[in-house]
Amino acid sequence: MSLSARMIVVLTVVGLISGSLLAVVGLLTKERIEMNRQQEIQTAINEVIPSTKTSHKIYEDETLTVYESLDENKNNVGFAVYTSGTGFQDIITLMYGVDPSVSKIKNLTILDQKETPGLGAKITDEKSFLRFWEGRNCEKPLSLRKPAVDSPEKLAPSEVNAITGATISSEKVLEIVNLSLQRLKQIKQGGKLSSEEKNAT
Repeated sequence: MSLSARMIVVLTVVGLISGSLLAVVGLLTKERIEMNRQQEIQTAINEVIPSTKTSHKIYEDETLTVYESLDENKNNVGFAVYTSGTGFQDIITLMYGVDPSVSKIKNLTILDQKETPGLGAKITDEKSFLRFWEGRNCEKPLSLRKPAVDSPEKLAPSEVNAITGATISSEKVLEIVNLSLQRLKQIKQGGKLSSEEKNAT
């Protein structure tokens, strides 16, 4: 066998081995990433609906994923909504909890964002932004309070607070939530959030 032929054989074998190793590593990494994502989602569900003891996915489409939250007696204590949309800089991914009637927001948390550090990134901050979402009436579309106030008690029932110096990021979160709430209500009216749909994916 000539030198060039041997080199081709060696390179082919090395390529096959390397490709196989990359495939195995990719599979293992994918499984770990998915496990971490599920853990992150479960933590977020417990955060946005604190009375949750167990939860399960009951609906999913291209715009949102809905989880039903149950208490220790298996009673429905609300729905956790996982959704995302375009922010000021990049995609914002968030989760919020609503009561079973989809009339009140329990809590909101931001799962991923790339907003401007020190400004728009404050959408992840409890004191500056998140605490102003707790208990908001969402029977009608939520609105943004501008200028910002220093206490949730100063907001109207369906208002959420803007972040001083980062109004655009505040508006983007509001838009994402309002759009997903509209979709959630359509899904509920269609009967797809009933107990019969528990095992839907």
